[in-house]
Amino acid sequence: MSTDGPGTDDPRAAPDGGLDATDRTLLELLQDDGRLPYSDLAAATGLSSGAVRARVLRLRERGILDVVGVTDPLKLGYRSMAMLAIGVEGDVEAVADALGAIDEVIYLVIAAGSADLLVEVIATDNDALYETVSRRIRTVPGVRSVETFSYYRIHTHRFTWGTR
Repeated sequence: MSTDGPGTDDPRAAPDGGLDATDRTLLELLQDDGRLPYSDLAAATGLSSGAVRARVLRLRERGILDVVGVTDPLKLGYRSMAMLAIGVEGDVEAVADALGAIDEVIYLVIAAGSADLLVEVIATDNDALYETVSRRIRTVPGVRSVETFSYYRIHTHRFTWGTR
């Protein structure tokens, strides 16, 4: 039997990660407000605070849940944001690793289609955005092409997509 990950008898191998209704409720509540105390989560689920704490810890240990503070870059002085569609020659993951190490890169996915990578970047202004794209991203070995889609503003930024 492989020890590399969840096996076929392991509930984590299920499409829903082996989540039950209580796990889903906890996730939905925490997506809405990640600062809810265990006592409130307990009241909503009918569990004790200790049981809720143990479930939340398990969800975190399994990588299903990560509670973070989400900020609005525009309100923090970042005046330029863009999504980059990047074409790659060679090892896509190696290029993704190199780009992911750039501080201004805040989101990066390996994609299918005309772009190999979709990369979101933030910058203090247009000059800083130009420097990031032209001097730091385009110069990464393996970057073949970069198409930049600058943002006017964020319209929808959602973290409450629920669970399955």
